[in-house]
Amino acid sequence: MNRHRILGLSALVVIAIGLYFGSQAPLDQLQGEYTRIMYVHVPSAWLAYLSFLVTLVASILWLTKRRLVFDRVAESSVSIGVFFTALALMTGMIWGYPVWGTFWDWGDARMMTTALMFFVYVGYLALRRSIPDPAMRATRSAVLGIVAFFLVPLSYLSVLIVRTLHQGITVARPDSPIDGEILLALLSNVGAFTVVYLTFMSLKTAIARGEEELEEQSAAVDATPAGAAITAPNLEKVRDV
Repeated sequence: MNRHRILGLSALVVIAIGLYFGSQAPLDQLQGEYTRIMYVHVPSAWLAYLSFLVTLVASILWLTKRRLVFDRVAESSVSIGVFFTALALMTGMIWGYPVWGTFWDWGDARMMTTALMFFVYVGYLALRRSIPDPAMRATRSAVLGIVAFFLVPLSYLSVLIVRTLHQGITVARPDSPIDGEILLALLSNVGAFTVVYLTFMSLKTAIARGEEELEEQSAAVDATPAGAAITAPNLEKVRDV
């Protein structure tokens, strides 16, 4: 059994465990069943931050080591981070409507900085598609991957900078008021989503490596001079006839 299948099966198991803990955890007195959206929304946001942190580290390593494996990791992690960011935004809107009475609040700092983060990293992926040269693509993407990471702490700390609809930091506080069973369910889902991230990374980096090999083969074909496959006639055989 290859590692992709092992990781995939592990992801299914831990997701099932996380959802079980989430279904058994106590409910918030005001939000009721809508509390359970938290067990997808919060892990999605945390894994988006983790994905972009991996991209930051891999981008720095590319600029210092110049090994394409680091560019491969950076690009793969951005793709997955964009997915988790989109999931966080969508589940946040689903959660927000019954609790806040609106799907979206343009004045909410956390919503707006997270949306900005999403579009910047989508731009990262678009930038990569526009540059054919692998080394130049890796370098320019690395610079953007480093600069764009500024949005991650900005998104996380936005609830402290501007108090709007989103509540402040809860889990990371030393005096966190969160219930122990809710915290267990939340952290179990964070762990489950982390295994999902590792599964996606394993698959995505393998795909990226295959794409690099195809690019190298295509470049080798393009570099072959026109008419190189045509051989000169054997005049000795002609004379013998």
